[in-house]
Amino acid sequence: MKIFKYLVSVIVLTAPLFILAAVMQSSSYRIQTDSLNIGGGYSSSTNYQQQSTIGEVGSGTSSSASYNLSAGYQAMQSTYLAITDSANITLPPIGGVSGGNSTGQSTWTVTTDDVAGYQLTVIATTTPALKSASSSIADYVPAGGNPDYIFTYASNVSTFGFSPEGGDIIQRYKDNGSSCNTGSGNTVDRCWDGLSTTPILIAQSSAANHPSGTNTTIKYQVGIGASKIQDSGTYQANVVVTATAL
Repeated sequence: MKIFKYLVSVIVLTAPLFILAAVMQSSSYRIQTDSLNIGGGYSSSTNYQQQSTIGEVGSGTSSSASYNLSAGYQAMQSTYLAITDSANITLPPIGGVSGGNSTGQSTWTVTTDDVAGYQLTVIATTTPALKSASSSIADYVPAGGNPDYIFTYASNVSTFGFSPEGGDIIQRYKDNGSSCNTGSGNTVDRCWDGLSTTPILIAQSSAANHPSGTNTTIKYQVGIGASKIQDSGTYQANVVVTATAL
């Protein structure tokens, strides 16, 4: 009897942008802060970049055992962005005689004080994502342009897909109880998609969530059809999850 084992390696990245708030903005620009004083500005060359202000009172940084203070235009606070690290996950093995499904999951908590919020993307390092030393399992391909509400595959194929769940998932992965990319539901184990070497946006928020943060769970599933001849072995996928402040 053939036995298939699956390991999903998860890598976490954060990509903070130094934006906290905006004093003026439109659809095409944002002025983060402004300062009324007697001089200063921005200048640069091939060797340096310099920002300065002249005339501010009480500016600079100070701290004690119970606080940190950054006062003034040049000392303003940078955006806080954090994401929890997730351990590698091992999906249960599938027997090679009759095929079947194997599922696993990882949960990420993103926390930011950026008033513009954050976004969360997922990317695979290879195509297809799930491989062994001598074989591979195809990335899941939905039947249409939207994710499949139910993880579906033919009896003669093997496939590997994912589904995100959480309070900030984007519309593409929401459902109305029977279809995806419609409605506002977040039904468990529904709306399946395939991984790619191009980043896929899975969650996004337009507001700060510090200090509690928001969880996003990524479900992974392998399916092997009853008549699919799949090489036995240990299969591994490397998945990179990146949080970016907006």
